[in-house]
Amino acid sequence: MAARFVNIDRDTPMLMPPDMRDWVSSGHLVHFILDAVSLLDLSTAHVNHRGSGDAQYPPATMLALLIYSYATGSFSSRQIERSTYDSVPVRYLCAGTHPDHDSICTFRVNNGELLAKNFHQVLELAARAKLLQVGNITLAMDGTKILANASKHSAVSHGHAVEQMQLLEAEIAALLARAAAADSAPLRDGLSIPAEIERRQDRFKQLQAAAPSMRERAAERHAQEQAEYLKKLQERSEKERQSGRKPRGKAPKPPQEGPKDSDQFNFTDPESRIMKSGSGQHFEQAYNAQAAVEVDSRLIIAGQVVDAPNDKEQLQPTLSTLSPVIQSVGKVLVDSGFYSEAAVQAVERSSSSGALATAQVLAATQRHKHGRRIADLEIQAEPAALPPQAPFIEQMQRRLQTAEGRKAYDQRKSTIEPVFGIIKAALGFRRFSLRGLNKVNLEWKLVSLSYNLKRLFHMGAKLQNA
Repeated sequence: MAARFVNIDRDTPMLMPPDMRDWVSSGHLVHFILDAVSLLDLSTAHVNHRGSGDAQYPPATMLALLIYSYATGSFSSRQIERSTYDSVPVRYLCAGTHPDHDSICTFRVNNGELLAKNFHQVLELAARAKLLQVGNITLAMDGTKILANASKHSAVSHGHAVEQMQLLEAEIAALLARAAAADSAPLRDGLSIPAEIERRQDRFKQLQAAAPSMRERAAERHAQEQAEYLKKLQERSEKERQSGRKPRGKAPKPPQEGPKDSDQFNFTDPESRIMKSGSGQHFEQAYNAQAAVEVDSRLIIAGQVVDAPNDKEQLQPTLSTLSPVIQSVGKVLVDSGFYSEAAVQAVERSSSSGALATAQVLAATQRHKHGRRIADLEIQAEPAALPPQAPFIEQMQRRLQTAEGRKAYDQRKSTIEPVFGIIKAALGFRRFSLRGLNKVNLEWKLVSLSYNLKRLFHMGAKLQNA
């Protein structure tokens, strides 16, 4: 018997169904997002109330379009515009209309306040659906590098900029002298002295424009380092006063004023930085995106984007963005990149009220290799109690050595790292579409909002209004 194949006929007109909803199943993500957006307060949306110009797309449609696009891996405004033609769920969401990329980008950039407000409201929906605990929660926190919308090859260091400016000045002077000489040798075809001078002058102006930004950043850094230097001097003096002898170790050095040769400036996105990525073996032009995740629901509860290449000073600032939906935090789990005595105490001692009033930080004090050691498999006795005057690092190590501490801290890696993996691999969000620290913070809020709604969809959430 001869093989039989399904008939594929592209010549006969293929008509759409009478109702486009026949092509979008009732359990599709797009229905869930539309239902969720209908429960959100959109009163703060940026709208032209004068009624001038062309008709506007409703804020609910634009917000749902952005959330669905980010939840399904479309991030650029042009890519989202194309999906209004190519994607059946998006055509259904937009009811057959096609917002252009400029309208999409404008709505995204102008509605930072709306996105922040809706982020908290989605967490309220999760709490009402009994999928998010709001009292005595445990948070796992970490940072990840997200590529900036700029190339590291468009960056220059302060030291290299100074060298280049000196070289360009010498070359411009040489070209001007050559142009003044009547018997100068001719240039190759296609080259002219005025064009070469103009090209070098333009580059010199670009490098010159970068200098004030580098000096401003250096001044901010010096102010912070100077405050830390004075604090260390005061602590050293206090130890000397209490013990009656000179403290061991080298005295702290005063910070250096002015830009360092290694200070970077990127001409495409000046606020981004060259940072170590992956295993630390390569560098990328990036931002450092922070997130705090509730361990049971794996919903993002707090987050921000910073231009610092490491997490050392981000513990308290990131937790300060905690959603007001959360009533109290029990434990905060972080790796050694966040640990310092000052950072932990800033969280545990600075707030006498609010959600962080009862928070206890569990932080690794040094890096450990992946995988379980033989010692980790053995039953371990509870560590002995420490005297109140024991060094803080020993107290932190004891927290993680207790049975309760080990059990809690084991949740960190299995909570926060899968969330970043989903955002980067499943959603495909590896590079910001916007530029500048304020705008990438806005986009990270949109990513977190989209992730949370997709997470609630997969958890089978039954959303209900207040």
